[in-house]
Amino acid sequence: MDSVTLDALDLRLLHALQLDGRAAFSKIAEVLEVSDRTVARRFGRLRGTGTARVAGVPDSRRTGHAEWVVRLRVLPSGTAALARALARRPDTAWVTVASSGAELVCIFRVAGEGPAPLAVLGRFPQITQIEAQRLLRPAMDHCWTGRTSALTAEQVAALRPPAADGAGPDPVQLTDLDRRLLPALAADGRAAYPDLARQVSWSESAVRRRLEELRRSGALRLDVEVDAGLLGYSAQCLLWLSVTPARLGGIARALATDPETAFVGMTTGAHNLFAIAVCRDAEALHSYLTERVGSWEGIGRMETAMVTSYAKRAAPAPVGRRTDGSVHDW
Repeated sequence: MDSVTLDALDLRLLHALQLDGRAAFSKIAEVLEVSDRTVARRFGRLRGTGTARVAGVPDSRRTGHAEWVVRLRVLPSGTAALARALARRPDTAWVTVASSGAELVCIFRVAGEGPAPLAVLGRFPQITQIEAQRLLRPAMDHCWTGRTSALTAEQVAALRPPAADGAGPDPVQLTDLDRRLLPALAADGRAAYPDLARQVSWSESAVRRRLEELRRSGALRLDVEVDAGLLGYSAQCLLWLSVTPARLGGIARALATDPETAFVGMTTGAHNLFAIAVCRDAEALHSYLTERVGSWEGIGRMETAMVTSYAKRAAPAPVGRRTDGSVHDW
Protein backbone atom coordinates (compact mmCIF):
# COMPACT_ATOMS: atom_id res chain seq x y z
CA MET A 1 0.00 0.00 0.00
CA ASP A 2 1.03 3.63 -0.45
CA SER A 3 2.80 5.29 2.47
CA VAL A 4 0.65 7.54 4.64
CA THR A 5 1.56 11.18 5.13
CA LEU A 6 0.04 13.21 7.95
CA ASP A 7 -0.73 16.86 7.33
CA ALA A 8 -1.40 19.66 9.84
CA LEU A 9 -5.11 18.86 10.11
CA ASP A 10 -4.39 15.19 10.75
CA LEU A 11 -2.03 16.14 13.58
CA ARG A 12 -4.60 18.46 15.14
CA LEU A 13 -7.26 15.78 14.90
CA LEU A 14 -5.02 13.19 16.55
CA HIS A 15 -4.19 15.65 19.34
CA ALA A 16 -7.89 16.33 19.84
CA LEU A 17 -8.65 12.62 20.10
CA GLN A 18 -5.82 12.15 22.58
CA LEU A 19 -7.55 14.71 24.78
CA ASP A 20 -10.94 13.01 24.48
CA GLY A 21 -11.08 9.85 22.42
CA ARG A 22 -14.89 9.82 22.31
CA ALA A 23 -15.40 13.52 21.61
CA ALA A 24 -18.12 14.11 19.02
CA PHE A 25 -16.80 14.95 15.58
CA SER A 26 -19.04 18.02 15.66
CA LYS A 27 -17.26 19.33 18.76
CA ILE A 28 -13.81 18.64 17.29
CA ALA A 29 -14.83 20.27 14.02
CA GLU A 30 -16.02 23.41 15.83
CA VAL A 31 -12.72 23.78 17.69
CA LEU A 32 -10.62 23.05 14.60
CA GLU A 33 -12.83 25.35 12.48
CA VAL A 34 -13.57 22.76 9.80
CA SER A 35 -16.72 20.88 8.85
CA ASP A 36 -18.05 17.81 10.65
CA ARG A 37 -17.78 15.87 7.41
CA THR A 38 -14.11 16.77 7.04
CA VAL A 39 -13.29 15.51 10.53
CA ALA A 40 -15.24 12.29 10.04
CA ARG A 41 -13.64 11.69 6.64
CA ARG A 42 -10.13 12.33 7.97
CA PHE A 43 -10.54 9.97 10.91
CA GLY A 44 -12.11 7.34 8.67
CA ARG A 45 -9.07 7.48 6.41
CA LEU A 46 -6.63 7.26 9.32
CA ARG A 47 -8.45 4.33 10.87
CA GLY A 48 -9.17 2.57 7.60
CA THR A 49 -5.52 2.57 6.54
CA GLY A 50 -4.38 1.34 9.98
CA THR A 51 -2.58 4.64 10.56
CA ALA A 52 -4.34 5.46 13.82
CA ARG A 53 -7.07 4.24 16.09
CA VAL A 54 -8.50 5.07 19.49
CA ALA A 55 -8.09 2.30 22.07
CA GLY A 56 -9.55 1.93 25.53
CA VAL A 57 -6.80 1.22 28.07
CA PRO A 58 -7.63 0.12 31.63
CA ASP A 59 -5.60 1.61 34.48
CA SER A 60 -4.23 -1.38 36.39
CA ARG A 61 -3.95 0.62 39.60
CA ARG A 62 -7.69 1.29 39.51
CA THR A 63 -8.74 -2.19 38.35
CA GLY A 64 -6.59 -4.10 40.87
CA HIS A 65 -4.23 -5.74 38.37
CA ALA A 66 -0.50 -6.32 38.62
CA GLU A 67 1.71 -5.58 35.62
CA TRP A 68 4.86 -7.49 34.74
CA VAL A 69 7.50 -6.38 32.26
CA VAL A 70 8.71 -9.56 30.54
CA ARG A 71 11.81 -9.53 28.34
CA LEU A 72 12.31 -12.50 26.04
CA ARG A 73 15.46 -13.36 24.09
CA VAL A 74 14.28 -15.28 21.04
CA LEU A 75 15.49 -16.97 17.90
CA PRO A 76 14.67 -14.46 15.13
CA SER A 77 13.14 -17.15 12.92
CA GLY A 78 10.34 -17.57 15.45
CA THR A 79 9.85 -13.95 16.47
CA ALA A 80 6.89 -13.12 14.21
CA ALA A 81 4.80 -16.13 15.21
CA LEU A 82 5.56 -15.65 18.89
CA ALA A 83 4.73 -11.93 18.76
CA ARG A 84 1.43 -12.76 17.08
CA ALA A 85 0.61 -15.40 19.71
CA LEU A 86 1.44 -13.04 22.58
CA ALA A 87 -0.59 -10.21 21.04
CA ARG A 88 -3.69 -12.44 20.90
CA ARG A 89 -3.53 -13.19 24.62
CA PRO A 90 -6.05 -11.20 26.69
CA ASP A 91 -3.53 -10.79 29.53
CA THR A 92 -0.91 -8.95 27.44
CA ALA A 93 -1.20 -5.18 27.53
CA TRP A 94 1.70 -4.40 25.20
CA VAL A 95 3.98 -6.45 22.91
CA THR A 96 6.96 -5.06 21.01
CA VAL A 97 9.66 -6.56 18.82
CA ALA A 98 13.13 -5.21 19.63
CA SER A 99 16.73 -5.59 18.51
CA SER A 100 15.78 -6.51 14.92
CA GLY A 101 13.78 -9.48 16.13
CA ALA A 102 16.25 -10.87 18.66
CA GLU A 103 14.04 -9.77 21.57
CA LEU A 104 10.39 -9.46 22.49
CA VAL A 105 9.31 -7.23 25.35
CA CYS A 106 5.78 -7.37 26.67
CA ILE A 107 3.68 -6.30 29.62
CA PHE A 108 1.41 -8.88 31.21
CA ARG A 109 -1.59 -7.64 33.21
CA VAL A 110 -2.73 -10.19 35.81
CA ALA A 111 -5.44 -10.06 38.44
CA GLY A 112 -4.57 -9.16 42.01
CA GLU A 113 -1.01 -9.82 43.07
CA GLY A 114 -0.61 -12.80 40.77
CA PRO A 115 2.67 -13.72 39.05
CA ALA A 116 3.45 -13.39 35.37
CA PRO A 117 2.31 -16.52 33.46
CA LEU A 118 5.83 -17.65 32.66
CA ALA A 119 5.00 -21.37 32.58
CA VAL A 120 3.08 -20.93 29.34
CA LEU A 121 6.11 -19.26 27.76
CA GLY A 122 8.16 -22.38 28.39
CA ARG A 123 6.21 -24.13 25.65
CA PHE A 124 7.80 -21.93 22.99
CA PRO A 125 11.13 -23.46 21.89
CA GLN A 126 12.18 -20.23 20.16
CA ILE A 127 12.56 -18.48 23.55
CA THR A 128 16.12 -18.78 24.84
CA GLN A 129 15.94 -16.52 27.91
CA ILE A 130 13.18 -15.01 30.06
CA GLU A 131 13.39 -12.10 32.46
CA ALA A 132 10.34 -10.85 34.36
CA GLN A 133 10.09 -7.88 36.70
CA ARG A 134 7.06 -6.39 38.42
CA LEU A 135 6.12 -2.90 37.32
CA LEU A 136 5.69 -1.17 40.65
CA ARG A 137 4.67 2.34 39.76
CA PRO A 138 4.37 4.30 36.52
CA ALA A 139 6.09 7.66 36.87
CA MET A 140 4.20 9.47 34.09
CA ASP A 141 0.61 10.70 34.24
CA HIS A 142 0.62 12.08 30.70
CA CYS A 143 1.19 10.74 27.21
CA TRP A 144 4.21 11.33 25.01
CA THR A 145 4.32 14.98 23.96
CA GLY A 146 5.09 14.09 20.33
CA ARG A 147 1.38 13.30 19.93
CA THR A 148 0.09 16.33 21.83
CA SER A 149 1.76 19.41 20.37
CA ALA A 150 -0.50 20.37 17.46
CA LEU A 151 -3.21 22.40 19.25
CA THR A 152 -3.11 25.77 20.94
CA ALA A 153 -3.71 26.12 24.68
CA GLU A 154 -7.18 27.53 23.96
CA GLN A 155 -8.07 24.56 21.75
CA VAL A 156 -6.81 22.12 24.38
CA ALA A 157 -8.96 23.80 27.05
CA ALA A 158 -12.02 23.61 24.80
CA LEU A 159 -11.59 19.89 24.11
CA ARG A 160 -10.27 18.52 27.39
CA PRO A 161 -12.99 16.59 29.29
CA PRO A 162 -13.49 16.97 33.06
CA ALA A 163 -10.77 15.28 35.10
CA ALA A 164 -11.49 11.82 36.50
CA ASP A 165 -12.63 11.95 40.09
CA GLY A 166 -10.70 8.83 41.15
CA ALA A 167 -13.66 7.53 43.18
CA GLY A 168 -11.63 6.72 46.27
CA PRO A 169 -8.50 4.69 47.06
CA ASP A 170 -9.96 1.21 46.57
CA PRO A 171 -9.76 -0.52 43.19
CA VAL A 172 -12.83 -0.47 40.99
CA GLN A 173 -14.69 -3.76 41.21
CA LEU A 174 -14.98 -5.05 37.66
CA THR A 175 -18.35 -6.47 36.68
CA ASP A 176 -19.37 -9.08 34.11
CA LEU A 177 -20.24 -6.19 31.82
CA ASP A 178 -16.77 -4.70 32.28
CA ARG A 179 -15.11 -7.97 31.33
CA ARG A 180 -16.95 -7.88 28.01
CA LEU A 181 -16.82 -4.13 27.49
CA LEU A 182 -13.11 -3.51 28.08
CA PRO A 183 -11.86 -5.81 25.26
CA ALA A 184 -14.35 -4.23 22.86
CA LEU A 185 -13.11 -0.75 23.78
CA ALA A 186 -9.49 -1.87 23.47
CA ALA A 187 -10.18 -2.76 19.85
CA ASP A 188 -12.18 0.40 19.12
CA GLY A 189 -12.44 3.09 21.77
CA ARG A 190 -14.80 5.12 19.57
CA ALA A 191 -17.26 2.32 18.89
CA ALA A 192 -20.83 3.63 18.93
CA TYR A 193 -23.00 2.70 21.90
CA PRO A 194 -25.39 0.54 19.82
CA ASP A 195 -22.44 -1.39 18.39
CA LEU A 196 -20.94 -1.89 21.85
CA ALA A 197 -24.30 -3.05 23.19
CA ARG A 198 -24.57 -5.66 20.43
CA GLN A 199 -21.01 -6.88 21.03
CA VAL A 200 -21.43 -7.35 24.78
CA SER A 201 -25.11 -8.44 24.69
CA TRP A 202 -26.15 -5.73 27.14
CA SER A 203 -28.56 -2.83 26.94
CA GLU A 204 -27.35 0.37 25.32
CA SER A 205 -28.28 2.43 28.37
CA ALA A 206 -26.27 0.14 30.67
CA VAL A 207 -23.26 0.27 28.34
CA ARG A 208 -23.40 4.06 28.14
CA ARG A 209 -23.73 4.44 31.89
CA ARG A 210 -20.93 1.98 32.70
CA LEU A 211 -18.49 3.43 30.16
CA GLU A 212 -19.00 6.88 31.66
CA GLU A 213 -18.47 5.46 35.17
CA LEU A 214 -15.23 3.73 34.14
CA ARG A 215 -13.88 6.92 32.61
CA ARG A 216 -14.97 9.09 35.53
CA SER A 217 -13.33 6.77 38.06
CA GLY A 218 -10.04 6.72 36.14
CA ALA A 219 -10.32 2.98 35.50
CA LEU A 220 -10.38 3.56 31.75
CA ARG A 221 -8.54 6.03 29.56
CA LEU A 222 -8.70 6.47 25.79
CA ASP A 223 -5.40 6.48 23.96
CA VAL A 224 -4.58 7.25 20.32
CA GLU A 225 -2.38 4.59 18.73
CA VAL A 226 -0.24 6.04 15.95
CA ASP A 227 3.23 5.08 14.80
CA ALA A 228 5.81 7.64 15.92
CA GLY A 229 7.59 7.35 12.58
CA LEU A 230 4.64 9.03 10.89
CA LEU A 231 5.13 11.98 13.25
CA GLY A 232 8.77 12.31 12.22
CA TYR A 233 10.39 10.24 14.99
CA SER A 234 12.31 7.28 13.61
CA ALA A 235 14.30 6.14 16.68
CA GLN A 236 12.41 4.38 19.48
CA CYS A 237 14.41 2.75 22.24
CA LEU A 238 13.71 0.68 25.36
CA LEU A 239 15.81 1.61 28.40
CA TRP A 240 16.59 -0.42 31.50
CA LEU A 241 18.36 1.66 34.16
CA SER A 242 20.01 0.60 37.42
CA VAL A 243 19.54 3.56 39.75
CA THR A 244 20.75 4.15 43.28
CA PRO A 245 17.61 3.83 45.49
CA ALA A 246 18.04 7.27 47.03
CA ARG A 247 17.94 8.84 43.57
CA LEU A 248 15.32 6.61 41.99
CA GLY A 249 12.38 8.94 42.51
CA GLY A 250 14.22 12.02 41.34
CA ILE A 251 15.53 10.42 38.17
CA ALA A 252 12.12 8.92 37.39
CA ARG A 253 10.53 12.36 37.70
CA ALA A 254 13.24 13.93 35.56
CA LEU A 255 12.74 11.32 32.85
CA ALA A 256 8.99 11.88 32.95
CA THR A 257 9.42 15.57 32.11
CA ASP A 258 11.60 14.94 29.05
CA PRO A 259 9.85 15.35 25.68
CA GLU A 260 11.74 12.26 24.46
CA THR A 261 10.13 10.01 27.07
CA ALA A 262 7.01 8.04 26.12
CA PHE A 263 6.87 5.92 29.28
CA VAL A 264 8.77 5.52 32.54
CA GLY A 265 8.05 3.18 35.43
CA MET A 266 9.77 1.76 38.49
CA THR A 267 10.30 -2.00 38.58
CA THR A 268 11.77 -4.74 40.69
CA GLY A 269 15.11 -6.28 39.72
CA ALA A 270 18.67 -5.11 39.15
CA HIS A 271 17.35 -2.61 36.61
CA ASN A 272 14.83 -0.73 38.69
CA LEU A 273 13.68 1.81 36.10
CA PHE A 274 12.16 0.98 32.72
CA ALA A 275 11.57 3.67 30.09
CA ILE A 276 10.80 4.20 26.42
CA ALA A 277 12.57 7.01 24.57
CA VAL A 278 11.37 8.38 21.23
CA CYS A 279 13.75 10.60 19.22
CA ARG A 280 13.93 12.13 15.77
CA ASP A 281 16.73 9.83 14.62
CA ALA A 282 19.63 7.71 15.86
CA GLU A 283 21.88 10.75 16.27
CA ALA A 284 19.31 12.50 18.46
CA LEU A 285 18.90 9.30 20.50
CA HIS A 286 22.66 9.07 21.00
CA SER A 287 22.76 12.65 22.23
CA TYR A 288 19.84 12.07 24.57
CA LEU A 289 21.34 8.94 26.10
CA THR A 290 24.86 10.33 26.53
CA GLU A 291 24.29 14.01 27.24
CA ARG A 292 21.01 13.87 29.15
CA VAL A 293 20.48 10.45 30.74
CA GLY A 294 24.21 9.74 31.03
CA SER A 295 24.81 12.97 32.95
CA TRP A 296 22.70 12.01 35.98
CA GLU A 297 24.46 10.86 39.12
CA GLY A 298 23.03 7.67 40.54
CA ILE A 299 22.71 5.63 37.34
CA GLY A 300 25.04 2.68 37.65
CA ARG A 301 24.14 0.80 34.49
CA MET A 302 22.00 1.25 31.41
CA GLU A 303 20.83 -1.29 28.83
CA THR A 304 19.09 -0.30 25.63
CA ALA A 305 17.23 -2.07 22.83
CA MET A 306 15.90 -0.43 19.68
CA VAL A 307 12.21 -0.96 18.96
CA THR A 308 11.70 -2.75 15.65
CA SER A 309 7.89 -2.86 15.58
CA TYR A 310 4.83 -3.13 17.78
CA ALA A 311 2.66 -6.22 17.73
CA LYS A 312 0.24 -4.86 20.32
CA ARG A 313 -0.30 -1.62 22.17
CA ALA A 314 -3.72 -2.01 23.80
CA ALA A 315 -5.33 -4.49 21.41
CA PRO A 316 -3.86 -6.75 18.74
CA ALA A 317 -3.22 -5.10 15.38
CA PRO A 318 -5.93 -5.76 12.80
CA VAL A 319 -5.33 -9.03 10.99
CA GLY A 320 -3.10 -8.54 7.96
CA ARG A 321 -1.61 -5.20 9.01
CA ARG A 322 1.20 -4.02 11.18
CA THR A 323 0.52 -1.20 13.61
CA ASP A 324 2.49 1.15 11.33
CA GLY A 325 -0.07 0.52 8.60
CA SER A 326 2.08 -1.66 6.34
CA VAL A 327 0.90 -5.07 5.20
CA HIS A 328 2.73 -7.98 6.79
CA ASP A 329 3.26 -11.45 5.37
CA TRP A 330 2.82 -13.64 8.42
